[in-house]
Amino acid sequence: MKYLHLIWAALFRRKTRTILTLVSIAAAFLLFGMLDAVRTSFDQAGKSANGAQRLQTGSKLSFIETLPQGLGEQIARVSGVKSVAYSNWFGGAYQDPHNQVFTFAVSDNYTDQYPEVAVTDEERKTYLETRTGVLVGDKLMEKYHWKVGDQIPLQSNIFPQQNGSKNWTFNIVGVMHPKEASAGFYSQIILMHWKYFDDSVAKGYNGGRVGWFVTRVNDVNQADQVAKAIDALSANSDHETRTQTEAAATASWMKQLADIGLIVGSIMGAVFFTLLLLTGNTMMQAVRERTSELAVMKTLGFSDHSVLAMVLAESILLVLLGGVIGIGLAALLIPGVSANSGGMLNLPTVGASSWGLGIGLMLVIGMVVGAIPAWRAMRLNIVDALAGR
Repeated sequence: MKYLHLIWAALFRRKTRTILTLVSIAAAFLLFGMLDAVRTSFDQAGKSANGAQRLQTGSKLSFIETLPQGLGEQIARVSGVKSVAYSNWFGGAYQDPHNQVFTFAVSDNYTDQYPEVAVTDEERKTYLETRTGVLVGDKLMEKYHWKVGDQIPLQSNIFPQQNGSKNWTFNIVGVMHPKEASAGFYSQIILMHWKYFDDSVAKGYNGGRVGWFVTRVNDVNQADQVAKAIDALSANSDHETRTQTEAAATASWMKQLADIGLIVGSIMGAVFFTLLLLTGNTMMQAVRERTSELAVMKTLGFSDHSVLAMVLAESILLVLLGGVIGIGLAALLIPGVSANSGGMLNLPTVGASSWGLGIGLMLVIGMVVGAIPAWRAMRLNIVDALAGR
């Protein structure tokens, strides 16, 4: 540490170049912090205490394949099952095809499976009594300035009604209020009656089938046994199922759509490769400009290894400064991104693991980009350097 003042002076010898390099490094690690939070968010999906009590049963072939609605009655009789609900993807757009709204056709007891989502008793009663009634997430209500009692039109991009029209009309009878962050998705969706959907959709589009079943178990420790028993019900049939925990089902769905880990890793690989080239060029240029100064330092008695260590420390310090600033900015921005997503994103804060991984990357990148300049500085010949050769 006794040479820190020399390292600091060398680092900011060209202030403009150093500051621009720091900005680039900070931007790279800001992106790292944000993307790591996204990856962690998907990894944690469905892992709440309530989520651990739920199983999801879908088609073994693909999540877009449907299952017979009557399978729910068989699942309900499986030992260890507390209750069963079911759901269909409906889709929908409000006013404009670009205003896509997550809408699901669900069984009447669907919200009972999610105690972390609050609906008043009065609104729940009205919902059950209203054929065209829907429950809407609180953030979605705010977004479109809806209120209970409003009649809203939704255009389905998949399901036409029996008259051929894809324009559906619903009555808002209740609002869903998530009680915890893990249920934030329910603040941005609409739940409609599966029976109304199945009766009204054009022939050949549904026919008494559902997308997936949601099962609550009596004992989470018996969940694996219950899952195997549920899948055994349809073994060797034309509608074989795969039953998983809610967390596993969410991860499976995401992997069928996209491998989040691979996407994040690929983006960060490209960013850090570019960062290596940029920072390496900066360090090579900085050392090249100080050839005579390094020769003088050796003349004054600095050993080859001391010069190597100072150049390497300069490189590491440069990356550490930019990296800490970048991850610090990510820690400040993530809460705001989550708040402004209306519940669709519940990004975790930058925790100790992210900081640890980030600092580890900073040290590795700093050593890699500083290795060649430091080696050249160590091997520098005093006579040739002072002679300008």
